[in-house]
Amino acid sequence: MQSALQARSKLPDVGTTIFTVIGQLAAEHNALNLSQGAPNFAPDAKLVDGVAQAMRDGHNQYAPMAGIGALREALSNKVEQLYGVCYDPTSEVTVIASASEGLYSTISALVHPGDEVIYFEPSFDSYAPIVRLQGATPVPIKLSLEHFRVNWDEVSAAITPKTRMIIINTPHNPTATVFSDADIERLRAVTRNTDIVILSDEVYEHVIFDGAKHQSMACYRDLAERSVIVSSFGKSYHVTGWRVGYCLAPAALMDEIRKVHQFMVFSADTPMQYAFADALAHKESYLGLSAFYQKKRDLLKEALRESRFELLPSEGSFFMLARFRGFSDERDSDFVLRLIRDAQVATIPLSAFYTDGTDSGLIRLSFSKDDATLIEGARRLCSI
Repeated sequence: MQSALQARSKLPDVGTTIFTVIGQLAAEHNALNLSQGAPNFAPDAKLVDGVAQAMRDGHNQYAPMAGIGALREALSNKVEQLYGVCYDPTSEVTVIASASEGLYSTISALVHPGDEVIYFEPSFDSYAPIVRLQGATPVPIKLSLEHFRVNWDEVSAAITPKTRMIIINTPHNPTATVFSDADIERLRAVTRNTDIVILSDEVYEHVIFDGAKHQSMACYRDLAERSVIVSSFGKSYHVTGWRVGYCLAPAALMDEIRKVHQFMVFSADTPMQYAFADALAHKESYLGLSAFYQKKRDLLKEALRESRFELLPSEGSFFMLARFRGFSDERDSDFVLRLIRDAQVATIPLSAFYTDGTDSGLIRLSFSKDDATLIEGARRLCSI
């Protein structure tokens, strides 16, 4: 039906996300899903019981806007123990309705029309659209195709008087790289004596491999003073559908973020917050994640050893990149469609993480799946 009013889109070039498109195709072809960073196995039964108990105890109405006090206290204690800095649970810790909401609330609160926001591609697909919705300009800087590292000289050259924010993501989705000490030093250098805010997407903070250190902005006082850290319970506790995360920031920044947060969702789901507060009392509930997912990374890597793919190193996150240019010159989007149709395996083309569709002959595989799915998915990919 033709509408009497012409729709005026704020994002005319943005369609349905690649994750939805691939998910629908995977369902149509009954394909194994190695595309989405969502576990297909059950969370800890104690966590589920904790949510159910919170509901039975009557915690079914709105939580306080910033999150229940017990959870904010637990988060403050956790961060202090891990990273050595204390965030005031009253004014510097906010429980959010997913990391995605935290990203939106932060960018919306702190970025103004005419500002510029630097971020790194390939990137999580929400960064640039959120910036554009504020009337600001996203400034993508491409990671090197050889090792997917930041060229800090390019960052320095891209900074202008309009630069309001730099978005970083470590461990990185989709490339599975992590920041090094050298990256931290260069980030310090390019932001020193500026008013640039760092938005640090740390949803995979506990999924880091081979003994590497997670470079949280909370570890460095000079960076923490200008940083907003966003993280996710969904990623850490295998419950991405519960949509609860948290945000850390100095009080002056957090005050502005909360102004947006309160009008977006007001508060995150209440019973989940009680369950997470209890779970955080047990460090093993998150400190064992690196070993858990490293085994899954290694299982998939070994299962693909006889395939024709060239596997890139995975230093953290749920993901591994695989290069197929050695045996096919197809566009990555076409190659992914062929995998779904012919091998019944769903993956993600790396070009989907670039605003200009850069095609480097790589696909993203997720190993946040049960072992049987990883083994069968690898068997099918080895047949290509």
